[in-house]
Amino acid sequence: MAKVPGSGYHLPVLMRPVEEALDVRPDGVYVDGTAGGGGHSFAIASKLKSGRLYALDQDPDAIAAASKRLEGLPATVIQTNFVHMSEVLAERGVTKVDGILLDIGVSSHQLDDAARGFSFHEDAPLDMRMSQSGQTAADLCNTLSEEALADIFFRYGEEKFARRIAAAIVRERASSPLETTLQLSELIKASVPAAARREKHPARRVFQALRIAVNDELGCLSSALDTAFDLLDVGGRLAIITFHSLEDRMVKTRFNEWRQGCVCPPESPICTCGRTPAAEAVTRKPVKADAEELALNPRSRSAVLRCVEKVHERYI
Repeated sequence: MAKVPGSGYHLPVLMRPVEEALDVRPDGVYVDGTAGGGGHSFAIASKLKSGRLYALDQDPDAIAAASKRLEGLPATVIQTNFVHMSEVLAERGVTKVDGILLDIGVSSHQLDDAARGFSFHEDAPLDMRMSQSGQTAADLCNTLSEEALADIFFRYGEEKFARRIAAAIVRERASSPLETTLQLSELIKASVPAAARREKHPARRVFQALRIAVNDELGCLSSALDTAFDLLDVGGRLAIITFHSLEDRMVKTRFNEWRQGCVCPPESPICTCGRTPAAEAVTRKPVKADAEELALNPRSRSAVLRCVEKVHERYI
């Protein structure tokens, strides 16, 4: 599988569609809120002359990789969660930008580094923290109630055996705490019916759910969507790549809200609200990887790109 040269990170997904969606101007100011190994950031920064890119990531490993990748280009690398993009840019005198990219979810590098605890295939501490700080997945498994665990597994992983798995975790931790990925993976496998074990790995949904909960991924995305749109100058574009339906549904809903104009009751003979759309679609339908990219990078199969252009300040 192809990787970004010298970084240990896989090639970024949907590279050409992202470049087309953002339509980078040489003098523009851009934000890559999820820099990762710097692949998308490099493509954006390489098109700039008098403009500047701000590459953000909460993961120290990503910051090191992106800093190396972007060396010599008009780019500033900042370690922070993209939720805080407005504050960190304001500290640098930037109040409006021309384009923002968010590539949501766990990176291939994080999945491939067994020590980070994201993978259910190899044994490692049950961690899953993207920022490498704060509560771990082990903390959640060993402290939350059975009901709270089941809710996380069902809400974020759509796991139909959520209650059964949560009950097994609570029973197990009564004698010894859950500390490693394989310990949890084997417990999940033993907790579900044999038929479920013959499908995709039975731990996949629970690991996804724990990762989302540990990093408050959906809460951060919800907050960042409004923050990013407000940071855009009129004419600026917001491009977002998601990898599962929970994220994509949130992005689609928010984009549709911004694209909505008049909100007067249908029976009103004339518009009295005066509301005009704040955004218009750049991608008319979700953009997915083509056959060429899928052959090069199978992990791109779940990626979905949506992009809007700001045409008016949003209504609050």
